[in-house]
Amino acid sequence: MANIFPTVSTAAAVIFVSLYAEAASAASFRSEYVVSYLGLTIARSKFESSFDGDKFSVSGSMSSAGIAQIFDDTKGTVKTTGSFAGNDPRPEGFVTNYTSGKKKKKTEIGFSGASVGKVVNIPPLDKHGDDWVPVSDGDLRAVTDPLSATLIRADKPENVCGRTVKMFDGEMRANLVLSYVSTGPISIPGYSGDAIVCSARFVPVGGYKKNHKSIEYLKNRAQIAISFAPVGSTGVYAPIYATVGTQIGTITIQARKFEALD
Repeated sequence: MANIFPTVSTAAAVIFVSLYAEAASAASFRSEYVVSYLGLTIARSKFESSFDGDKFSVSGSMSSAGIAQIFDDTKGTVKTTGSFAGNDPRPEGFVTNYTSGKKKKKTEIGFSGASVGKVVNIPPLDKHGDDWVPVSDGDLRAVTDPLSATLIRADKPENVCGRTVKMFDGEMRANLVLSYVSTGPISIPGYSGDAIVCSARFVPVGGYKKNHKSIEYLKNRAQIAISFAPVGSTGVYAPIYATVGTQIGTITIQARKFEALD
């Protein structure tokens, strides 16, 4: 069990740091999510998001829970701000802080247009050997942070999945290629109706060790599915349910609550 939470963290980063993307003009929302493994809750997250026209701001927290908390007490916060350019999110700044046991880490990413302008990691990243796949300057163009990457705008449901999400978390650069699977009913507190199901293919680009077992599994064998639901008539779709196949089994991330703030 001691190795479960690090594996979960890798899988969650592949999809998104959280599932949260409610949106509306000059509106704010609160949401809660649960991460589970073999039916057991191992992590929880809470987020507040605000949208005003094309501008967005999302902040939240995540922590280990249940049996995972015994082996790996991890807590963190994350925030991103930015705006939409058409259907594409354009983050301006991203920051995450987390503590795992006695270890603390902070990552800040500044964006200029659609490209990464600066990256600060505290403490600095470890030096890497010859087996490290580097991130080039070209890899940092037309990318988003993991949080704003989950903001999906589409003019119709069938266009939600037909896209490649390009993410950079301060060290690793990866793509998530979304393909349409199906449309079907789903019901959670705050939403009851159709959801669009996308399969997701993980493509590592840089910032990882060659032949890393978890990365290789996610790249070549993992089955990833994400369900999106429309948020009113805003044209924004929110991920509300996801499953990620990992070496230790399937991780499930599920929305438990959506609520508008007065």
